Amino acid sequence: MKVYIAIGGFGLKDGFLTKESIDYLRENADEVGINEKDENLTAEEFSEIIGGYDAVITGWGAPYLPDCKNTESLKLVAHVGGSVGDLVDGGIYDRGIKVVSGNELYAVSVAEGTVAYMLTALRSIPDDINAMRGGLWHADGIRPTEGLLDSTVGIIGKSTISGYLMKMLTAFNCKMKIYSSHAIDGDFLGSVGAVQTDLDEIFETCKIVSLHSALTPRTEGMIRGRHFELMKPGSIFINTARGAVICEDEMIEVLLRRGGEVRCVLDVFTKEPLDQNSPLRSMKNVYLLPHRAGPTVDRRKIVGERIVREVVNFMKGEKLTLEITKEMSSRMTRQRH
Repeated sequence: MKVYIAIGGFGLKDGFLTKESIDYLRENADEVGINEKDENLTAEEFSEIIGGYDAVITGWGAPYLPDCKNTESLKLVAHVGGSVGDLVDGGIYDRGIKVVSGNELYAVSVAEGTVAYMLTALRSIPDDINAMRGGLWHADGIRPTEGLLDSTVGIIGKSTISGYLMKMLTAFNCKMKIYSSHAIDGDFLGSVGAVQTDLDEIFETCKIVSLHSALTPRTEGMIRGRHFELMKPGSIFINTARGAVICEDEMIEVLLRRGGEVRCVLDVFTKEPLDQNSPLRSMKNVYLLPHRAGPTVDRRKIVGERIVREVVNFMKGEKLTLEITKEMSSRMTRQRH
C-alpha cells in the first residue's frame, strides 16, 4: 500500500508523527509520501499529489476531501484530529473508504480538562492566585470555596467526551443528569448513576452545567439566554464544546444583568480568538481559556502512534480500533460545510 502524510503547518507533523512512527510506517508500506510544506495543502495541491495513494494521514486544517479530485484510489483516511465533520461526508463512506481518527483518545483528555475547570471554578483558584501575586493573602470579597464532591452535575449532549466525563465524576459521588435529543442506553445510565432529562431541568436544578454537544445545524444556537435565567444563584456553566452552540450575545446579556449570580468557565467562543473588546474579558464571574480543554500537547505523540498503527493494521487486514463510522461522523462538529 502507498501512504501519503498530508499533515502540515504549526509543527503538527513533528508533534504527532515521530521519526519512530514514520520509520514504522515505512517498514510496512510500499511507499510513504510526505507533505514537505510548512502548511496544509490546499484542495488543488492535494488533488495533484494524492492520485495513486491508498491511504492518507491528515491533520487539523486539512482540505475537505469531497472538494478534492484524483481520490479514486483512496481506501483509508487516517486523521490525527478528533472530529472528521469538516473532512469527509457521506459520499466518502458510500465509496467504501474507511475513516479513523484520534477522537476517542482526545475525548479522555477533554473530559479530564472539564473536571479541572469544574474544580477551578468551585474553588475560585485563579482569584486566590492573582491575589497572592498582588501581595494579598486572599482575594477581596472572596466567595466561600466549594467542592465537586456530592455535587449535582448536568451534562448537555451524549458524546464520547461526556461519556468519559460521567465515568470520571463517579469518583466524586456526583449526582448526574443528562440531556440528549437521542435516547441513551439504560445500562450506561445505570453504570454512572445518571438520569436522562430535558434541557430546562438541567439548567434549573444542577449546580454545574457542562456543555458537550457537537456543533451542527441542529445544535447551533441551542443554548439561549433564557437557559441562563433558569440557573440558581451560585451555579456554574462550563463550555468545552463549541462556542456557537450558545447564543453568545444573549448569554452575555443575562450574565451582566444577574451580576455574578452565575459563573462560567468558557474554553470556546463563537469567534476565535475572542475579540479584544468582548464584554466577557472584563467579567469577574467568567473564567476564560483559549481553547485549552484538550487534547493536551503530550497526547499528540500518543495519537500519532495509534493512528500509524491503525494504518498498518488496515494494510494487514486487522481490526480497526479507532474507526469513525458514517453514523458517528454525521453527529460530529461541522463548521466549514
